[in-house]
Amino acid sequence: MGIMATTQEFITAHSCATDAELAAALVTHAGSLALRMRAEGLETDYKTSISDVVSDADRAAEAFVAEALEALRPDDGILGEEGAATPSASGRVWVIDPVDGTFNFLQGSDYFCSAVAVTHGEDILVGAVHRPATETTWVAAEGTATRNGAPLAPLVDAPLSDKGLATYLHPSSMRDDAVREAWLRAARDAATVRMLGAGSVDLANIASGQLGAWLQHSVADWDWLPGKALVEAVGGAAITVEAGGVTWCVAGNRQIVADIAARLEG
Repeated sequence: MGIMATTQEFITAHSCATDAELAAALVTHAGSLALRMRAEGLETDYKTSISDVVSDADRAAEAFVAEALEALRPDDGILGEEGAATPSASGRVWVIDPVDGTFNFLQGSDYFCSAVAVTHGEDILVGAVHRPATETTWVAAEGTATRNGAPLAPLVDAPLSDKGLATYLHPSSMRDDAVREAWLRAARDAATVRMLGAGSVDLANIASGQLGAWLQHSVADWDWLPGKALVEAVGGAAITVEAGGVTWCVAGNRQIVADIAARLEG
């Protein structure tokens, strides 16, 4: 069905969908809604800084996902970046990032996505990421990962010196000696370093073999869990490491992740 369908039409069309099918459809519709709203003009608010922003598109996309889930998965919980919160009766929670990479999105860049994860306790049952500008959808479920329906190949071990590192370090963190030094230890021997501004897209590209590793500290669940599911489904590692007084999320092939973790810990 088309992306312009009403929420009720979406609910009707997906009444029998599996979790993976539903997650893919939700991120596709949410991302496409955000892209359409950007073309029509948006109101923007700042959250914690000039680079930490929220738009009407973020709110509308999250509201769509939450409304659909309340109808289709009424016993499941909801946790959204923009405030959606429903307690879980089933133990399962849908974690929503309606627009990951909002700063990029508002600057007219196509490097943004919508992302969803389904969790049960510490387990990630499903991860889905949709990049609307390229019409690319990644889904991880039941130990497999796909991109636009095609299976992704397993990650192959390779050293950091051979691979690109996708990362993010806010300018304020560069003034923190412990954080900055931990980051430098981890990043300095990578083949190249990229700060692209949308962690879920970075992680999806790692799962696809286009980037080697990802590193960021103090990451919210909605920025981490959908992509973590993708990386783990292709045999990679996605872990957290305490270093420099903060918690770092690290993902990539197993060799790279072990190397970065050792570097962070000094």
